[in-house]
Amino acid sequence: MIYVDTSVALAQLLAEDRRPPESLWTETLVSSRLLEYEVWTRIHARRLTKSHSEVVRGLLASLAFIELVPTVLGRALEPFPTKVRTLDAIHLASLLFLRERDNSIALATYDDRQRAVAKRLKIPLVDL
Repeated sequence: MIYVDTSVALAQLLAEDRRPPESLWTETLVSSRLLEYEVWTRIHARRLTKSHSEVVRGLLASLAFIELVPTVLGRALEPFPTKVRTLDAIHLASLLFLRERDNSIALATYDDRQRAVAKRLKIPLVDL
């Protein structure tokens, strides 16, 4: 199972300089419901709603979502081994919640700060 961070979803949707390998999208993928809000906010902010809505819906449909339940949000309030931003804390708390249930989960992210925290937490990283 692979936890997909918003940076990876946006790289796929916006054809940025770096894109995840197509093979990633054939894996079992999961993310926080937060990703859905982050993606749509960026799409709307760039005025890409009409041109990208179908592709966004398709990408979101390829993910299983963990909801923003009190257990996850409570973990986001606790300290992490390094400084984290608010939304990153929610993603990491979601990932840790899932990891408690499945130790084989890995993180797919382009965010260097999230990669650093994941390494400190001994969470495997997907080679993108």
